[in-house]
Amino acid sequence: MNICVFLSAADLDESYTGPAKEFGGLLGKGGHTLVWGGSDTGLMKVVADGVQESGGRLLGVSVDFLAAKARAGADEMVIAKDLAERKRLLLEKADAVVIMVGGTGTLDEATEILELKKHGHTDKPVVLLNTAGFYDGLREQFRRMEDEGFLPRPLTELVFFAEEPVGALAYLEESRGIA
Repeated sequence: MNICVFLSAADLDESYTGPAKEFGGLLGKGGHTLVWGGSDTGLMKVVADGVQESGGRLLGVSVDFLAAKARAGADEMVIAKDLAERKRLLLEKADAVVIMVGGTGTLDEATEILELKKHGHTDKPVVLLNTAGFYDGLREQFRRMEDEGFLPRPLTELVFFAEEPVGALAYLEESRGIA
């Protein structure tokens, strides 16, 4: 399975890097391909290291203005002209999506895939990996959106919240009939 992971390129605390490395290792051991922003910095590097060290493939989609930070050892690297093309390519190449901790770019990517699902333009499974409770507030906001009628589909049809890397991958494999 090609699993797109949206996440930060920032250098972060062990409470975030540990689960990212664990998820990358699980992905690689499962024989999956990481589809990611292609960066060789921060959390993006950590998850890619985990995938590569455990035998998985790396398919990066960087963007012109970040090409200097692209991972040299990726199995495949595509350079998009802008962020919109990058998001489109990441989603095109993915069978499933995992949203890990990140900033505004990650949030932008997350809401785009959820909007596509909401309108029935994709049926790819989406997991929000809630490392260290990072997305507790967002989960609460999504529940409020659902409760107050802002979502035309149940929240459970749009996104699965996982607290641990193993649960995130298990959900994806099960949803794609692999497990």
